[in-house]
Amino acid sequence: MPSFHNGDVEIAYLDEGEGDPIVLVHGFASSKNVNWVYPTWVSELKKHGKRVVALDHRGHGDSTKLYDPEDYHLSLLAGDVRALMAHLKIERADMMGYSMGARITALIAETQPQLLRSAIIAGLGIGLIKGGGPGENVALALEAPSLDDVTDPVGRTFRTFADQTRSDRLALAACMRGSRRLMTQEEAARIKVPTLIAVGTIDEIAGSAQELQQVIEGSEVLDIPNRDHMRAVGDRVYKEGVLDFLSRRV
Repeated sequence: MPSFHNGDVEIAYLDEGEGDPIVLVHGFASSKNVNWVYPTWVSELKKHGKRVVALDHRGHGDSTKLYDPEDYHLSLLAGDVRALMAHLKIERADMMGYSMGARITALIAETQPQLLRSAIIAGLGIGLIKGGGPGENVALALEAPSLDDVTDPVGRTFRTFADQTRSDRLALAACMRGSRRLMTQEEAARIKVPTLIAVGTIDEIAGSAQELQQVIEGSEVLDIPNRDHMRAVGDRVYKEGVLDFLSRRV
């Protein structure tokens, strides 16, 4: 698996297919494989003529593990994504982020819109601005001696997921504490690139997609029927909706 260095941090990535590039930005406690390869996003996008680029965030997958929350500010995570695009000489791309990856995608869409043809904010609705969902409860769950010690339901969900993906739980706890920056309504309203907001209809973590749509002018909503935060990722309706959105953007 290829990798590059952004400063002292080694970032693992994949770069497959030919055509217009799309950069995939995975969620917290996930990885490029868990979020995008195994649910067949990479193969599906390649089949539709896309060059697919995806990275493992610092602290995740095969990338460098760090244990100080200060190393996980959202601006640093976004900087890794921008550095990967520069490393691959990609001047402009579509970008899809899920959950924490959606926060990173939104930040790049707001601050460096020249890099994006479009932004797909998935697994995140008005929680982008209002918060909610995982927080210190998840960090504590990741640090607990065992799953049996975790009583918080959201904490248990993420602890179970981290155990299943054999993640470095202490690095993830630092990431959770460092990356929780919310976007203000004014910042979100500055997003002007074509934007799709894709959220499961029973996702209790993301917040309302429709409410975020009211803030990001011209954005579209894709409801992923009967899917919660963890089960929306590989959904057929989600894939078909994203492919339709990409086919319509200029």
